[in-house]
Amino acid sequence: MKGVVIAAILVAAVLACNLASATPPLKEPKQYEQYCEAQKVAGTGVVDISTSIVDKKIALEYYNVMAGDGDFELDSEHLLSENASKLNRTGPNESKSLPLNMYESSKMTYSGSTPLVGGKYLHSKAFYGGIGAEVQEVFSVTEMEKDQKVFFSSTDPTGHWTANPATGKPWGWNGNSVNDTQAKAEKYNLEYNVSPTHLVGFETRSSFNGTWGTDSKWHKIFYKDIKDHQSFTGNFEVEKLIKFHEAPFAEEKPSPCQGVDC
Repeated sequence: MKGVVIAAILVAAVLACNLASATPPLKEPKQYEQYCEAQKVAGTGVVDISTSIVDKKIALEYYNVMAGDGDFELDSEHLLSENASKLNRTGPNESKSLPLNMYESSKMTYSGSTPLVGGKYLHSKAFYGGIGAEVQEVFSVTEMEKDQKVFFSSTDPTGHWTANPATGKPWGWNGNSVNDTQAKAEKYNLEYNVSPTHLVGFETRSSFNGTWGTDSKWHKIFYKDIKDHQSFTGNFEVEKLIKFHEAPFAEEKPSPCQGVDC
């Protein structure tokens, strides 16, 4: 009887091994991460809105808050994608669509005796691999009409979202070497619809009664420091575009025969 039990255990073990080898675990599919929110709001009463996005993979920090009590209308959308080629929108001062990691579009009107107080912050955080550029908007208004777009792209030239889909090589790759001219690289960009760029963009058109202002800066240790501040209090109309744009191009390696007839 004991021998029968041992034999049964051995048979079960063999079957389990065969079953395991016959059904290997499934490969994890290639994934990209997305978030989207679209809303239309119209009414009178208390307004309390906040959005927070922190994504270390694409070096993004984004915050948007507002609060007030009055007549309010809002039509907005927020879109986020790790794969920039999956998110195509028209960029600042651009006539064509381009891939972005983050896009926000909003149209808003407000009127009330209680000020609508809010702010917006967009940051390509250097600690996460971004370029260190940031834009901040703050306001406290009793009346406002605003049409605004926010753009963000933070690209790792060796990352999957910028690779040539035909070859899998990084952006700008042509054969065994990186293209040596910007014209060829831009042609490549258009052909494959990739995003070889770091972009922080903020475009707004607004009229308001109250206080509205922006602060923006781009800092790179030891060699770049750009700051811009604007603030207005009263009745104003403002049309503003802020764009920090960095396109990484590989350095050309000079030929050993450069300048020499050889």
